[in-house]
Amino acid sequence: MSLWYRIGAAGRITLTLHIQPGAKKTEFAGLHGDALKIRLAAPPVDGKANAALIAFVADRLALAKSAVTLKSGQTSRRKVLEVTGVAEACIAALAN
Repeated sequence: MSLWYRIGAAGRITLTLHIQPGAKKTEFAGLHGDALKIRLAAPPVDGKANAALIAFVADRLALAKSAVTLKSGQTSRRKVLEVTGVAEACIAALAN
């Protein structure tokens, strides 16, 4: 099991992410220490980057946005998301 995600109770998976807002395009950028790095095209203003992050992760995992919750890091580059209703194999594939 990787360090950047953890399997919790009731099918919940927490993701530790390092976010780079204001990038040219939104994409996964590999591992950054114990976090998965994501470049976001959205600017870090008025919650736009957080909304874009949730939409991007939900889209890549084929989930509704309501299945992805920002648990911590609202104003930080380091964020923790909680995801429900997805298999661990799908999460692990994000880093590849």
